[in-house]
This record gives sequence, C-alpha cells and structure tokens, in this order.
Amino acid sequence: MQLHNNKTYKDRRRELRKESTPEEEILWQKLRGSSLGYRFRRQHSIGGYILDFYCFKARLIIEIDGKPHDFQKEYDSNRDEYFKILKYETIRIRNEEIKNNLTDVLDRIKKTLSLRARRGSRRSPG
Repeated sequence: MQLHNNKTYKDRRRELRKESTPEEEILWQKLRGSSLGYRFRRQHSIGGYILDFYCFKARLIIEIDGKPHDFQKEYDSNRDEYFKILKYETIRIRNEEIKNNLTDVLDRIKKTLSLRARRGSRRSPG
C-alpha cells in the first residue's frame, strides 16, 4: 500500500476539500502559501487516514476537531499513536479555538514548527 496520498482516497480527499468547515477554511488561509515558513498540504493522506493539514518538512499533522471528535476519542488516540510511531507529531485544535483565539492557535503551530526543526524532524523520510 502506498503510504502517502494513496490513489484509493483521491476522490474522498477532493470531496473533503470541497466540504471544508469554516474553521478549516480560516486556518487554511493562514497556512497556505508557506506563510509560516513551511509548506502545508490540505487533506493529505498517510496510510489509511486523511489529514486536515500536513507539513512534510516538519513531519507535522494538524487536525481540526469539532463536535464529532467528542465521541471518537479512542479512534483519535489510536490514530495519533500510529503517526507517533511513524515519527509524526499531531496537533489537535478545537473549532472553538480557531473561532475565539486564532492568534494563539497560530503561535502554537509556529512554536511546534520551530521545535520540530531544531530536533531535526526531517531526518526520517516521509
């Protein structure tokens, strides 16, 4: 199985981009175009999972969590552990955080990017 952007999920990734939540759109406007010094992809897949946002260089995954995630904590935990084993870091951000305090969200992402860069997260192939 192809690890990154498996063709099996191509249509679903496209569908998810078209159906983005308002919070995903808000954050995407801040992440796109390397505005934080890193290139992000939207609705990228790794293994059998489709990610909200992904930075290859920093091996960073950003997931936006709405109400449905309140009922799938075990699934999210297993998913995060899978990525941790592959040496990816996952940041989970609640919809409310984006709506109410986007500046803090962006600061948290910048801090994580900086820490990942210092640790040399690029050493392992993605």
